[in-house]
Amino acid sequence: MTIRKISEQAPFTTKDGSTIRSILDLSNAPVKMQSLAEATVPAGGATDRHYHKLSEEFYFLLEGKALMEIDGEESEVVPGDAILIPAGAWHQITGIEETRFLCCCAPPYQHDDTYFE
Repeated sequence: MTIRKISEQAPFTTKDGSTIRSILDLSNAPVKMQSLAEATVPAGGATDRHYHKLSEEFYFLLEGKALMEIDGEESEVVPGDAILIPAGAWHQITGIEETRFLCCCAPPYQHDDTYFE
């Protein structure tokens, strides 16, 4: 059985500029098919626009308000919203307010699968 407490996971900055705490991923669990992290973006801050060749992502907003852009389409997102980011889709999230969300990647997130313009 693998159980990880989010409070015991150290935050770090990903290649796209967001701050995350891995909940379950390749660095701390015997995962094979997915990863789960908590991400934060400050008010007025944004991730760098990027895409993943392999990973499909889900974002699930917990707190705050943000502008989500996927392949040129933009929408305001709020707590309770779930967002699908297909593999290969350019995307960026910009905090209107400080925003906290869960991010699930399948296959698991890896820095080497993050690409920029």
